[in-house]
This record gives sequence, C-alpha cells and structure tokens, in this order.
Amino acid sequence: MASIPSCVLGFSSHGLPTSSFNESFIRLFGNDHVIFLDDERESVQISLDQSSGSGFASQLTYLYSYFSASIKLPGNYTAGVVVSYYTSNADEYRTNHDEIDFEFLGNTGGRPWTLQTNLYGNGSTGRGREERYTLWFDPTQDFHSYSILWTSTWIVYYVDDVPVRVVQKIDAMGGDFPSKAMTLFATIWDGSNWATGGGRDKVDYKYAPFTAKYSSFVLYGCSANPAREDSAAEMCGNATDLNSFNGLTAERKGRLEKFRIEHLTYSYCDDRSRYPTPLPECNLKGKSSRSIYRL
Repeated sequence: MASIPSCVLGFSSHGLPTSSFNESFIRLFGNDHVIFLDDERESVQISLDQSSGSGFASQLTYLYSYFSASIKLPGNYTAGVVVSYYTSNADEYRTNHDEIDFEFLGNTGGRPWTLQTNLYGNGSTGRGREERYTLWFDPTQDFHSYSILWTSTWIVYYVDDVPVRVVQKIDAMGGDFPSKAMTLFATIWDGSNWATGGGRDKVDYKYAPFTAKYSSFVLYGCSANPAREDSAAEMCGNATDLNSFNGLTAERKGRLEKFRIEHLTYSYCDDRSRYPTPLPECNLKGKSSRSIYRL
C-alpha cells in the first residue's frame, strides 16, 4: 500500500482516485433496480418499489481503509425508506460480525431526512451505538459526500469532509471495536417497522419508485481475504500507513464540536433508559455527548 496522502489524514477525498462501478462493485440484489447513469458507469442509481429494494457491494473486502461516495437521496414522501452506505462482514461471520454504518432514514412529506451512524464489533449487536443527526443542507437536491476513515484504533465519519463523529478504540471496549475485514455495501430497502417515528410512519408505495444515486466512489486501503485473518496483515503490512492517523487537528475538533452542538439529536451515550451505566467509551464526565471529542 502506498503512503497515505495528506488529504486523507486531513479528512478529504480530494486528490484520491475514484473507481467506476465495474472496477469495484457488483450488484447485490434487485438487479433490474440497479441502473447506470452514465456510459462510464461511474454513477449508479438504486431504487425501491413494491416489488423489490436493491443494492450493490464491493468486489473485494477491506481492512483499515478510507471509503467515500457522493450520494443524492430521494425526495418528497420517503417515510419508512432506508438508504445505506456501510461496511459489514455478516456473511462471513454470522455470529460475531463487524459493521460500520451510515443510514439515511426517510420522513413524511416536507420533513428532512435523518442521518444515523452506528458500529458493531465481534457481534456486539446487543450494544447498539447509534447516533442521529440533522443535516445543514437538503440531501435530495444534490450529491453530497459521505466518508468513513477506519483504522485499527479510530473510526471517523464525515459529511462533505466535515467530521461528524469520532470513535477512538479503548481497552474497555473489548471486541466491540470493528477489527475484521469487511465488504462495502450500498442499499435501499423498506424499513417501515422502525425507520420513521419508531415504525409509526410506513412506506407509501404510491410515491414509488424511491431512487438513491451514488457516484465518486473512493475505496482506498487494504484488500483482504476475510476467510484468512492473517491475509490483511500480509497484504497491507498491518496498514501502518493508514494507521499513522492519530486524531483530529484542533481546527477539525472545532468543526466536529460545532456540528454536534447544532445537529446531534440522539446519542446512545445520553440514553439512560437504555444504558443506565454508559458504555465505557462514552466517559462523559458531566459533559453532553454534543461537546465531547471521543464520539
């Protein structure tokens, strides 16, 4: 693996090579609902209607990598619709899978989309680490970039190169931090039972098809064979270049805190009905999760 460019360490996709669909992805399900928007197959549309949802997946699995895509969400009434961009190895590790999620939760007409992030490590699905946010723009009007930096000790989520969440691995998390090679996925599906109003507002298929568009794919990191736990180390030298990242700069911390103060609407760290004792990485020390850097 080449030395990681400063644009990644500075939380930007600019300067990194992009991939076409044919170079990096395969259809996952709803094949006729996955269509290309240009001859070079650099942009793709996935859709949901009453017959099917749809999605695609990376051809390779990756360990400790940087992923980015520009996404445009469906407009109008989208209650119950879930659009996602995430990494997972659930097919390879049925009982102890890892996952890093961007999920976009639709809403009733005229109300904005909700962005949700989450992560699991080693099958820790009983300890969800969800956060939800509003966005400072309308994600249905244009493409916006959503990116994940994943190293052996850090996960950073960004929106348009603004860090919106940071998770730093600590010993007390045990195996809850994602550490096994994963595939990158993008899907759209019917989440009527939970996505909007806790399941109150369902998908209304008279507004279908619901379409999400993806482009400007960046998959920068270490490809690996998930069936061999040592393969990523062999191919990437333990991703030492990517792992040179050691936290946000002071300027980036300021942007993160500003976003969280203005746009965070839910954090598992603040949910005492769910976690009377906060999970170990929360460590709020009397502060709101809106103003702490670790998250």
